[in-house]
This record gives sequence, C-alpha cells and structure tokens, in this order.
Amino acid sequence: MIERYTLPRMKEVWDEKNKFRKWLEVEILACEAWAKLGVIPEEAVEVIRKKADFSVQKIKEAEQKTRHDVIAFVSTVAESVGEEGKYIHYGLTSSDVVDTALSALMVEAADIIIGDLHELAGVLESQALKYKFTPMIGRTHGVHAEPITLGLKFALWLAETRRNLERMRFARKEIAVGKISGAVGTYAHVDPFIEEYVCHKMGLTPAPISTQILQRDRHAQFLTTLAIIAGCLDKYATEIRALQKTEVREVEEPFRAGQKGSSAMPHKRNPVTCERISGLSRVVRSNSMAALENIPLWHERDISHSSVERIILPDSTILVDYMLQEMTTIIRDLHVYPENMERNLNHTQGLIFSQRVLLALVDRGVSREDAYRIVQSNAMKAWSEGVPFGRLMTQDPEITRYLSEEELEACFDLKAHFKRIQTIYERLNI
Repeated sequence: MIERYTLPRMKEVWDEKNKFRKWLEVEILACEAWAKLGVIPEEAVEVIRKKADFSVQKIKEAEQKTRHDVIAFVSTVAESVGEEGKYIHYGLTSSDVVDTALSALMVEAADIIIGDLHELAGVLESQALKYKFTPMIGRTHGVHAEPITLGLKFALWLAETRRNLERMRFARKEIAVGKISGAVGTYAHVDPFIEEYVCHKMGLTPAPISTQILQRDRHAQFLTTLAIIAGCLDKYATEIRALQKTEVREVEEPFRAGQKGSSAMPHKRNPVTCERISGLSRVVRSNSMAALENIPLWHERDISHSSVERIILPDSTILVDYMLQEMTTIIRDLHVYPENMERNLNHTQGLIFSQRVLLALVDRGVSREDAYRIVQSNAMKAWSEGVPFGRLMTQDPEITRYLSEEELEACFDLKAHFKRIQTIYERLNI
C-alpha cells in the first residue's frame, strides 16, 4: 500500500545499488586524495576511476563467503579494476566508507523531506488565507469553548510546519559529516587530508573527532526530528478525524469518485488516509527510540547499531516522505462545511459567549468572583434546561442591573472574537 504512493526518489535513495555507489565514491575519492599526497600513483587512480565497478549480485555472492559486506564490496570492485585494485581501501577501515556514505544518503533523504515540508507549508498558508474568517467553534477538552476560525487552525499548523523545516535543516547539518580516521579514529594509517578531501568532494564536513564510527547522537537527532514531524502529522490527522465525525462533520478528508468506505455499509465515508497517517506515525516514533538506544555502544564502538539503522533509516524517511505527501493532498483537497460549523457554533445556544458577559460585568464594577457566580449560574441553567443563554441574561436582574439590552447583545457578537486575527497573521507573515 505504502509503496504505491511513495515517490520513487526516496526509494531510490535507499536502493542497495545507490548505497554501493556511495561506497564506491568514497573509495575512489580516497584514492584521488592519496595520489595528491604521492602515495598512490596517479596512473593507478586513472585506471581505478575508469574501471572501478560492481555487481550487487557478485557482492552478495562474495559476502556469503566473507560474512563481511565491506570486504565483499572491496574485493568485487578490486577485481573489476585489476592490478591497480590493490590501492582501493588503502589505509581505511570499513566504517570510514560506510558511515561517510551513510551520511551522504541521509543528506539526500533530508533534502527530499525538506522539499515535502515546503510543499505542505505552501498548502497550509493558502488554506489559512482562504479560511481566515470562516468561523467555527474552538474546543478545549473536546468541549465547546469560544469561536475561532478555520484559518487559524491552518495557521497554527503552518507555524508548526515551519518549525519542522528548521528542525530538519538543523538535523541535516548535524548529519552532513564524514569520517576517514581509521580503526579507532586516530589517523594512525590515514592522513587527515584524505578525510578533508573526500568530505569536501561529497558535500560533507569532516567530523572534528570520531572513534571508528561517527557517534550516533547525530543519527538519533535525525530520527527524533522525523518523529516530531510524524507527531505533528498525527496531530493534524487526529484533528481532521475528530472534525469528520458524523455529529460534527465540519471538515472531511477527500472522498474520491468510485471510492468505497465500507464493505458492508455503502453510506460510509471514513477518514482512512488520516487514520493511516496516525498509525504510521507510531512506527516513526518507535524508530526514534531505537535510534536513541544506538547512542551507547561498547567502548563507543560496536556494531549493534548497524542492523538497527538498516531498518529504521529507510523506513522512517520513506514513511515521513509518504505521510507528508498524503497530508499535503488531504489539506489541499479538504472538504469544508461552513454550514455545519455555523450549526455547531449555535449548538449551546450562546454559552460560548459567557466570558464576554463576565468581562462586561467586571468592566461595570462587579467583582470577578461575583460576576463569575452570576454568569455561571445562568450557564448551568442553560445547560440543564436547554434554554437560550442570552434569554436568561436578559431575565436576570443581577445582570440587567449593570448591562443594558444593547450591551448584552454586543456580548453575543461573533465578529468581536476575530478582531485580532490580523495581528496573528502579521506575526506569521501570512
């Protein structure tokens, strides 16, 4: 199901052939750097650059014997080169290649997700402007509170998406590092110039210090950033699902021609895509916990992180890429029902304006405690008896003593709740 929707570009990042291409890039660049230091003949590098190649199948076959993926890779590439193949992997340890290449792959994945976030932000901004003054009820604890607009909801999500963009950019920067420092990070058998050269050519920064590997706090930050993005998408999906309930039905995720909601009930229009996003976000969040578990390694270097990352990095980036695209489509094509929003605004028969009455009494000199008592007693009566709240206000002498009929009517003005929306939008530069 997911594969059908995911753009090939993210899958291609994690394709095994692309991984080996990155490994080969590291190996060839390292040879070039050694040649610049006069350690490897320039003629040998020319041959390596021209002839170095691999077959995924041959690497797999070699790995069956070596039980070591990098050795299988190096031997396969060296065989394709011939005599000059002896210089491949000169002075390097496996993680010099694997971790540097992995960082390059993660940068590619990050760039895709950053693009997805930009697209989502654009759709959210468009919807925030379109529904800037479309009134709906705001809810706290699931209970009607005071009026808001649908545009404000989109604007809130836009602000979060912008923060997620900044988080992702920072995570990209933190992972855009490489290391070619040898078996324990001391450069005992490799000149630091090799690391600088390779990283520069690959668009990475040399890690200031490393062991045999890059330390996994970087990778954990990347995965936890994806988890936050997934959490936000889950939040949007959960809100849309709640607003799509039959008794609410203020918005509804797109329902396409020919789509079926239930095998048994033809009338159903279920928020299945939002539910899918909510479900997949749990996978991304759980993967971030695995990334955090990868930080402590025996003597700061063992291989227990490797098997985990082969799963969580492709899975999380592919899932977040997919979820972002799906959420962008949902919000762009969202069904909106202003008439239902108006109905729900009137559901409590004016109770949502209780604070305006409270503050009007306070403005007339009534203590806050007394004003709260007066308004609350009428509100509870409106709840229990189903009487319009405004009618009770005009019948209560404790209120009419301070507020005229015109002043009470002003307390129930919906537009008064939206007088500072423009200020919020200006803060967001919308």
